[in-house]
Amino acid sequence: MAEISRLDDLRRRVGKDPTSIAFAQLAEEYRRAGQTQEAVDVCRAGLAIHPGYLSARVTLGRALLELNDLAAARTELEQVLKSAPENLAAIRGLAEIHHRSGNLPQALAQYRAALSLAKNDPDLEQTVEELTRELAPKAAPETAPIAPAPVMRVVEVPDEAPPPAADEARESARAVAARTIAALEQFLAAVHVARADRLA
Repeated sequence: MAEISRLDDLRRRVGKDPTSIAFAQLAEEYRRAGQTQEAVDVCRAGLAIHPGYLSARVTLGRALLELNDLAAARTELEQVLKSAPENLAAIRGLAEIHHRSGNLPQALAQYRAALSLAKNDPDLEQTVEELTRELAPKAAPETAPIAPAPVMRVVEVPDEAPPPAADEARESARAVAARTIAALEQFLAAVHVARADRLA
């Protein structure tokens, strides 16, 4: 009942004075009560009048995150961090956006930044440990042993290879022919000598 009366009270205050900064409290109460779209609507209306109200912009970013509008939530939270780099709620929200988007290295960096501001936060510590393990380089799988390269046998080739069999046969025929011619010449010379002896 107290929450309902507080919501009613804040609604009345903002209704009476639409320029009141109480819109930021009203939006946060809506968000906590699970009325996320109402929180977004109230934040946007109030930020149109008070654009520099950072806590309202954080509430808007967190409400958009709960609606799974990650791109719009990121825009709001990054704008907060430009003015307040150590805003813990904005850092945590941005970490969750990166985590949901699958950008784990950036998510881990943001969670670590949040943990440096909220030391000993058990939820943050657990998330940082889990992401650190998940992003640790995997051990290279064992490779099969490489078989040694086959040994290449080098065969030495002599400078002058012996003539093939056909060349040997030709050389042998030439030698026989030369011997035959020499024998014929000797025979003819003997005939010539014998004739000369008869005529003498």
